[in-house]
Amino acid sequence: MNDNYNKLVSRISQAAGMNVEEIDRRVEAKRAKLSGLVSKEGAAQIVAAELGINFDLERMKISELVDGMRRANIVGKVLEVFPVRKFSKNGREGKVCNLIVADESSNIRVVLWDTHHISLIEEGKVGIGDVMEISNAGVRQGELHLGGFSDIKKSKEVLDSVVVKKNYSERLLKDVKPGERLKTRAFIVNVFEPRYFEICSECNKKVIEGKCAVHGNIESKKRALLSVVLDDGTENVRGVFFGDEIKKLGLSDEDIFSLEKFSMKKTGLFGEEKIFLCNSRISQFSNKIDLIIEDVNDVNPNELIKELETRV
Repeated sequence: MNDNYNKLVSRISQAAGMNVEEIDRRVEAKRAKLSGLVSKEGAAQIVAAELGINFDLERMKISELVDGMRRANIVGKVLEVFPVRKFSKNGREGKVCNLIVADESSNIRVVLWDTHHISLIEEGKVGIGDVMEISNAGVRQGELHLGGFSDIKKSKEVLDSVVVKKNYSERLLKDVKPGERLKTRAFIVNVFEPRYFEICSECNKKVIEGKCAVHGNIESKKRALLSVVLDDGTENVRGVFFGDEIKKLGLSDEDIFSLEKFSMKKTGLFGEEKIFLCNSRISQFSNKIDLIIEDVNDVNPNELIKELETRV
């Protein structure tokens, strides 16, 4: 069982005055009745509703949030504010903005879609260090999404100790779900040629036909994207490296931006076993899970032995 499920079941157990084993039994019975078509977390939420437990008006810790929640309420401190982005979809123009918000239990990406919420960022009314109260937000792929019926406002609460470091859960590749931050030990079994693109030297947004959507004609910087296939013996998944993260495979700029040099280097990557820290996302092209690689570490045999000894 994953961490989120355990925390959710524990919360239901406390609210219902029932032991965890009984809640877990009901969850498994509910999944069986629904032919396994819902996740354990989803089944747990159904069980909670049947027991008369409603989390809609209840404040939760960030670590307790589970995918599928539609009216999540939290209080957290803003750690990071990303630039507002414009987009065009199905002939409609819009804006989106991302924040990283933390409490004493964890941190999460918050996605703002409503123009009123976004204006708070554009006008400088919300910034790094502010403590915010968020309500009626939806949880999707490990992110908190705010729409027109959601609310975000400053809180008078003081949060001195919040989780700044990203949290990664250890996962086998066969068990990875969208929206997870995960740590996995796997082999590189395939490496593709890098794809190159240009970004704005001012805001790091992608430059299209020599122009930045924000700064217009401006000096650009060349960046690369590298795709690999990872395999841990249970499943194989595409891993994606962006920019300087590629260098963590032992490649220099010269190796990355020269296809001739890259072709000589890439064979040395085949069969490499590494520990990968990633975010999981559903690819809009393949509709399968992609791992966005954030860090890479060598496998330390001594640490691995100690870890295995603790599990015996």
